[in-house]
Order: sequence, then structure tokens, then C-alpha cells
Amino acid sequence: MNPMDADATIRSLREALAASPSNLPLRRLLAETLFAYGHYAEAEQELLAFLRSEPKDEAVGLLLARTYRAQNKHSPAAIVLEQLIVRGSHRAHVELARVLLGEGNVEEAVRHYRKALAADASLRDAELSDRLGVDLQPSHDGEVQDGKLRSAMGEPDNDLGLRPVRSDVKFVHVGGLAKLKDEIRKKIVLPMQRPDLYRAYGKKTGGGILMYGPPGCGKTFLAKATAGEVDAHFLNVGIHDVLDMWIGKSERNLHAVFVTARQHKPCVLFFDEVDALGAARNDMKHSAGRQTINQFLAELDGLGADNDGLLVLAATNAPWHMDSAFRRPGRFDRVIFVPPPDEEARADILRLLLAGKPQENVDHAAIAKKTDRFSGADLKALVDRAIEAKLDDAIASGVPEPLRTKDLLAVAKTQKPTTAEWFATAKNYVLYANDAGLYDDLKGYLKL
Repeated sequence: MNPMDADATIRSLREALAASPSNLPLRRLLAETLFAYGHYAEAEQELLAFLRSEPKDEAVGLLLARTYRAQNKHSPAAIVLEQLIVRGSHRAHVELARVLLGEGNVEEAVRHYRKALAADASLRDAELSDRLGVDLQPSHDGEVQDGKLRSAMGEPDNDLGLRPVRSDVKFVHVGGLAKLKDEIRKKIVLPMQRPDLYRAYGKKTGGGILMYGPPGCGKTFLAKATAGEVDAHFLNVGIHDVLDMWIGKSERNLHAVFVTARQHKPCVLFFDEVDALGAARNDMKHSAGRQTINQFLAELDGLGADNDGLLVLAATNAPWHMDSAFRRPGRFDRVIFVPPPDEEARADILRLLLAGKPQENVDHAAIAKKTDRFSGADLKALVDRAIEAKLDDAIASGVPEPLRTKDLLAVAKTQKPTTAEWFATAKNYVLYANDAGLYDDLKGYLKL
């Protein structure tokens, strides 16, 4: 089912439930549908409403725990499952084992999983058994030795709490940046929409795209919109999801991320602040960081796996710190500059920021003209400062006044774009380290 059909189904279920709010089977169906299409927060609310009427429903309780886990809410998931266990649910032991495994508590995960199998052997899950190692021959240390053995053997923990979602954002929601969107459409969207044509020439779809530019300019939002354009799953990965203090754990985490993305193809896998994962190896004093980079490169190459249908997007504020090996063909071989919002986009952002606030005939276009190179974050700061000034006046006079164009322009005169420092640094790389033409887009933007 495509997103439009899914939205229509969800809308129909909501309308039916509004007409019959006490219909619990209908509420459960709506929650299951929301969960299936990645609307976890909304599914959570419907499940909680169901349980207020039927607090002992085991199946709904288990689904609520899975919904919490999908949102990386491990503690609430554990509480729900522990309540189900008290009521005699054996399946809750299995779900709790998954939660504990996601938190890295292998010993407790093994203990709960074994309790479930002892009570009902049909609850055995092949993947969970393999990851916990419970089928290994126990040693003299007892039941938890299985999990310890599997952990020591380097088996990756494939449950990091990350869940791909269907993106409901498309390019139409991205203000301005027409040239950039057209470039992404040609380089990314069309190949993913017509994979048959590419296969006819023996070329796989997917690959790697590196987006760079000053902070606060919407690289994450653009990645999400790209996923929406190609009707693909979207998996957003931060450095905290991968990097770990224990030697070897970062590599296993990285492998687990790619495994999850490959299981949900077509999928857009987005790495924010990727320079923290792919810094130049020559700059590293310790081998652990080099091993993480080597693992990243191996995943991009698809060694032992199929990356067809997997698009890896990454964002960085400092592309010059990335290891050059990442830019070889088949890896991040396409590099795209994401500039601050253009004039049209700035006007759109201002409309959104001012929506619902007291205002009078604000000329968004006039303010946009005076805020060249302002990032989205800069524009938010501008609006906040204008509001603060109005509040000071209102406190003194006792009469609230609406925001006007002159108020925002007055702040714009005193505020400098935070992107200025980034462009000062980037200019040096454009002038003195652009032999390969990597920063030609930025060079054109700076008119050098």
C-alpha cells in the first residue's frame, strides 16, 4: 500500500471511530494500522485509550510495548511487559528479552527468554535465539553463559532501537532551493523511481550522496523529503547511535544499522554529522577510530550484502575533514552543496515562524531581502528577538502590540548570520584545496 492509500485508510478508520468512539475492535484496528505504517506516537495514544477500557488485554499490551520500543522508550516498554508477566503472559518474557537486548543487558535478556521457552516451546524465535546464543551448549557458569559467549564472539546487536519510518515530507514542503531539488531529482529520485531502466544497463540503484554546507540549513529535512519523493523508508542515524566506548561495539552498531536498512529496502539511510564517523584516518592516533571507518567503507561497498535499493545520504558541516576514501566510486561519489535558504525559502520560513503570533501586515519578502545567508536557525532567532522586544514594550505600557515589518527589520540590522564563520573557513578550501573540483558548487555560490 502506498502512502496515499495508507493515509486514506487511516482517515477512514478515524472517521468511523469518531462516529463510534466506544468501538474497541475498531480502535485496535486503527492502532495496528498506525503501527504498521510507522506512526508510532499516534498508535501509542490509541492503544492507551483502548487499555483504559480493557486494561488486561494481553495482545494490545504487547503491541503497546512494541510501540514504545519502536520509539526507543525502553523503560515504559519494560514496565508494560513486567505487568503482563505478573498476569502470567509468557509472550511478554520474549518481548522483554528484546527490550533488554536493545539496552545491552544480555544476561537478563537470556534469563527472560529461557523462562518463555520453558513455559511454551512454541514461543521460540529463531533470530532471537541466534542473537542470544541460547542454543549453544551451556558451560559450567549456567544459563547466562550463552549470552556472554555470543557477545564475546562479536555477534552484532541488531536492535539499537532504530526503526525506519515512511516519510510524509516531499519536495513541495521544502521552500525554495529549486536548483538543488532539481539536481537531487536527477541524481537520486529518477533512478529510484525507474530501477528497471537502470537494471537494463546493468546499473544498480542507490548509492551514496554527501551533503555539506553551513549548520542549520535543512540538510536533515532535505534527506527526509528525498525519502518521501521515492516512497522509501527513512532511517535517521545520529553519531550517538553508533559510537560506543567499548572496542568493537561501534563497528557492530554500524553493521546493525545497515542490516536494518537492508531489511527495509527501498530505504534512505541518513547519517548526520558523518564527519564524526568518517574523519581522515591520518588524523587519528588510535586504531579504534580507523576500524570504525574501515567498517563504514565495507558497509558502503556492500561486502557480503546487497545494497541495491539502499540510498545512503550523509550530512556534514566539514567535508574537508572526511577521509578521501569515502569519495571513491560506489561510496559517497556524489557531493552536493546545501546552501542557506534562498530569498524565496526565507520568506516561506518566516511565514511559518510567525504563524499564530500577533502580527500586522508583515512583509515577509522585504525581511527576506535583508537576511541574506541567514540559516533557518538564524531566522528563528530573529523572530524570537523581535517578540522579546515587543514583550518589553507590552510590559511597560500594559498593552500588547502586534509584530510589524519594521520590528523584524530593526532586529535584522543588528543580527549577523551565523553562517558567516563557516563561509570564511570554506572559502580557504575552495581557493586552495579544490583541485579535484569537489567544491565547485560552493565556488559558484561564493562567485569566486
